[in-house]
Amino acid sequence: MQIKKIGRFGLEAPILSFGSAPIGNLFREVSDAEAHGAIEAAWEGGVRYFDTAPHYGLGLAERRLGEALSQYPRDEYLISTKVGRLLQPTDDYPGENDLADGFMVPKDFVRDYDYSGDAIKRSIEESLHRLNTDQIDIVFVHDPDDHYQEALDGAFPALSQLRDEGVIQSFGSGMNQAEMLTDFVRYTDLDVIMLAGRYTLIEQHSLDNLLPLAHEREVSIVAAGVFNSGLLSKDRPAADASYNYAQAPAELIDKVNEIADICEAHGVSLPAVAAQFPLGHETVSNICLGARNSEQVARNVQLFDVDIPVDLWKDLRDASIVRPESVAAFVD
Repeated sequence: MQIKKIGRFGLEAPILSFGSAPIGNLFREVSDAEAHGAIEAAWEGGVRYFDTAPHYGLGLAERRLGEALSQYPRDEYLISTKVGRLLQPTDDYPGENDLADGFMVPKDFVRDYDYSGDAIKRSIEESLHRLNTDQIDIVFVHDPDDHYQEALDGAFPALSQLRDEGVIQSFGSGMNQAEMLTDFVRYTDLDVIMLAGRYTLIEQHSLDNLLPLAHEREVSIVAAGVFNSGLLSKDRPAADASYNYAQAPAELIDKVNEIADICEAHGVSLPAVAAQFPLGHETVSNICLGARNSEQVARNVQLFDVDIPVDLWKDLRDASIVRPESVAAFVD
């Protein structure tokens, strides 16, 4: 698997990373055996970058990653986690689960949204404990949509200090929107961002501002949500396929079927093209795909074994489905 640098401070990893939200019991229970099997399959498939967050299963994903990765040399892989949501113990919800926030786990904690400098340092200490490690490579400020100024005044200065002290290697922000990330790239000294769902085969508005600015400031992008919550995850979209976790409009399904026609003409699958597409822009360093078991991991790895013909990218460009600059690294 191709290796690319991430950020400005010496980190690098194969282009596919493991997203751990599913092993935090996202929407359904996953056994410890399934979760550990997924991580081990990722390792065997060449994955060396694992992303997590306290939010995922109220710490469950971090704990499972820490347990499974302990068998491997720590200097052979990267871990990123996130800050902004402290986990506060509670006994106010006996017998309830956290499914309202997406995770099938007991509601033994509540999330305290806190982007102050002190909270960021405490969050990292707690993540280190759950991950059973003394090192976190990348820290993302997690979805500060409603906490813009607090993140600028508190979280980012704290992370910059921790990077200067060598506690972390790199820092940035992970969000489902490009506008605020663009501000963070412009006004802070971050060197990596996680962009979820906003740079895909069917959504390229980030080319108007975020990606050019990130390239100018040597900020790497980890692309997540590349299947747009399922619309691009199958060879053909179902009539009731979702987009951004809602029913996809008919015109968007028609557009995806047009993309699928081009993929079929070149003998490759739509998911493989969707998974690899963001790498056509030189600022994108990594694709983060989640998995809950070894079978899903194997499928994710296989998507990057597919050799996509240059002519397919040209056909998508010439049909005005993707913008020319989005596939420049593939066709130039």
